[in-house]
Amino acid sequence: MVQGMQLSTRLTQSMVLAPQLQQSLALLQAPMLELKALVEQELQQNPVLEEIEGTDVELPDKPVEDLGDTSDATAAPDPAERTDEVPSEVDFDKPEAAPADDFQEEFDKLVQLDQEWRDNFAQSNSPIRQSSEDEEKRQFMFDSLTAGTSFAQVLMDQARESDLTDDQRAVAELIIGNIDDYGYLKATVDEIAAANNLPAEKIAGVLKVIQTFDPPGVGAADLRQCLMLQLERADKEDSLEYRIIRDFMEALGKRRIPEIARGTGREVDEVQESLAKIARLEPRPGRAFLPDTEQYVAPEVFVQKVGDDFTVTTNNDNVPHLRISNVYKDLMSQGENNVEVKNYIREKIRAGKFLIKSLHQRQQTIANIGREIVKRQRDFMEKGVAHLKPMTMAQVAEVVGVHETTVSRAVSAKYMETPQGIFEMKFFFTAGLQTTAGGEGVSNARVKDMIADIFKAENPGKPLSDQEVVKMLGDKGITIARRTVAKYRDELNILPSNLRKVY
Repeated sequence: MVQGMQLSTRLTQSMVLAPQLQQSLALLQAPMLELKALVEQELQQNPVLEEIEGTDVELPDKPVEDLGDTSDATAAPDPAERTDEVPSEVDFDKPEAAPADDFQEEFDKLVQLDQEWRDNFAQSNSPIRQSSEDEEKRQFMFDSLTAGTSFAQVLMDQARESDLTDDQRAVAELIIGNIDDYGYLKATVDEIAAANNLPAEKIAGVLKVIQTFDPPGVGAADLRQCLMLQLERADKEDSLEYRIIRDFMEALGKRRIPEIARGTGREVDEVQESLAKIARLEPRPGRAFLPDTEQYVAPEVFVQKVGDDFTVTTNNDNVPHLRISNVYKDLMSQGENNVEVKNYIREKIRAGKFLIKSLHQRQQTIANIGREIVKRQRDFMEKGVAHLKPMTMAQVAEVVGVHETTVSRAVSAKYMETPQGIFEMKFFFTAGLQTTAGGEGVSNARVKDMIADIFKAENPGKPLSDQEVVKMLGDKGITIARRTVAKYRDELNILPSNLRKVY
């Protein structure tokens, strides 16, 4: 067999999204805070665009144009080359070396179109500058920001303030470097000693000092030692809690209360009282020093009750307001500019117009979807989560007149402020379980709420099994599998029946 190289041709089809279509999808899917970053990037790349701040925008009352199911697209046409995708009546697809009369006619239409956008935005020709009071508030906000202190830094500060020698502080730094964010030592004394060529006794001595630092329990090798360190700090080494943790940790994890009672020679009630005290100990000492994971969101849709009806508005205040700069329109009107300059400016203006239209289309799409959500979830708006109805994206897409994937992108990472609180827009799209009474569906969220109420009302001495909950829901006309009940119970952080039993 002869081996070698040869050339061959092959015809294939692949999905290609035009750059401007990709931009429209990115704007639609981006939440409010990311949207500003995307627009800022476009402002830096397109010199003809400028942002106007402090302007109230009213969206034009136009039907939403669906972006379609791009998952099945093949060789999608470039929206920049389609006259129906450009938010104007201007024909930008003329030859580059257009005659002067045709170019002047095109430019006149562009100026007229820009004036229409100005009237719609109610804009002035000059940007609105921030007042001195606004600048002062902004500076105060930046001055008020503080940098958090890491958990390792807290431990090192205590090491410097302790009675450790300089040599021991260097060892303490090695040990602290092996303590994780929850306060546990992730390497053994022998491993640290071998890795740094130090005596194990020296490592163990410094570790004993670190285990006296705050928070109590820091530097422990496992949960058992962590809880024991906390009780030792509280002078409770002779307590029943300390003995249970020291000698019956496995039985404690499985809540084998009778076994612990027999092993300690105490009554079941005493053991349960000690377990309640153990539950108040901190299993993760470093948790208080974890980075702040709170997320701040800007609602995209606001729902307010006015009389007997609900009004839906979009958050247009935080949407960047753009326009075409007058400077470049003046350059277009100058006759001495060559064809290359005019074609460059024309292309940038066309891209800017498409971006402005995409922003309007984004807001209109989200507004229409928000109205349909409120229409279908009126009971939720009035009465709460227990009255949430099953709803799919396909149902909303059919009414709004867009593709299901467009709805998915439009609600991704977006939030809605309702009379019941702030919810992610995807929260309202839930599958349903069929009921035997009338055949009406009930949402998963409502079923989960019902399960939580059932477990809350159970007898602690005889906790309900998942199968018993299935039967109770069946008596209410809801058909559900036992594994689904177990799944919802786990999501509600409710233990299995054998671990919930109180003796």
